[in-house]
Amino acid sequence: MHILFCSVGRRCELLKDFRKTLGRDAKIVVTDNSEVAPAMAFANRAYQVPLITDPGYIPMILDICKKEEIHAVTTLIDPEIALLAEHREEFEALGVVVLAPYTETAKLCFNKYEMYQFLIRHGIHTIKTYGTYEEFLTAYEKGEILLPVFVKPRMGSGSVGARKIETLALLKQVTDADESLMIQELMTGEDLDADVYVDTVSHKPVAIFSKRKLSTTIGGANKTISFKDERLFDFVKEVLGTMEFNGPLDMDFFYQDGKYYLSEINPRFGGAYLHAYGAGVDFIKLIQENVKGNTNPEQIGDYEEDVVMMMYDSVVIRKKKEIEAAIVSL
Repeated sequence: MHILFCSVGRRCELLKDFRKTLGRDAKIVVTDNSEVAPAMAFANRAYQVPLITDPGYIPMILDICKKEEIHAVTTLIDPEIALLAEHREEFEALGVVVLAPYTETAKLCFNKYEMYQFLIRHGIHTIKTYGTYEEFLTAYEKGEILLPVFVKPRMGSGSVGARKIETLALLKQVTDADESLMIQELMTGEDLDADVYVDTVSHKPVAIFSKRKLSTTIGGANKTISFKDERLFDFVKEVLGTMEFNGPLDMDFFYQDGKYYLSEINPRFGGAYLHAYGAGVDFIKLIQENVKGNTNPEQIGDYEEDVVMMMYDSVVIRKKKEIEAAIVSL
């Protein structure tokens, strides 16, 4: 299999897992805007490309797919997901499976307030969310929401700008200063996560790996422990039945007052997918079968509980001339 990872950044361990499953005969191709993206060191081919906002970006990615005879493409950053989805037909015309949701779902996942409104319309348990200070204040005065609350950007990733707010005065100040912020109920229950694979042939979830977050940093969980709950698996299926996903995704939940609440969905490989892989939930094999045109059998919950992931940092050391020599020219 030949697979292309766009905006590969620091996802070195993910590429190592792909190599472990696919073997030496597979071709792993990556792109990034930076020539010093560390994950480039773990690919067969690495391309330095312009920003995803550049009008020549997608034509360049399509050229790479042709040149490298790519079978599947995905991205590892949220802003690019909708871009791949919008150009799905062009990739599929080249025989490339796009591991990203369909366009409307991709847009919903990136705009968290629109996602909230969508979930409410479909009766999905989710966190109370308000788009403006005035909307929040009306609910607050009716006793429908209490302080403190949580604010975060409607769009973006990596928890940038997300924080707890204790008072009305401070809430008004921060929302006046940044209109991109939305206001959420402060959840105090268990913080949970699930890695899910939606089969690209059947379009049904065929693998779910759930974990409790033991420790988090900006960007996600860095210590997690696996668990199983059929109620959560059923809730995941209920949520995914309302949208059109394709391939890997990461779902965040809270468990509070005996119910699961969906927080958000990142329709790509999550940073903590490494836990699922280490526990034997191999999305890479599922991608292989889908690329061949085969439907994967359901294997939801096919893993052990109480397996712990403990993430740590590492480095890549290369001479500058070696880095420059490894970048393939288009």
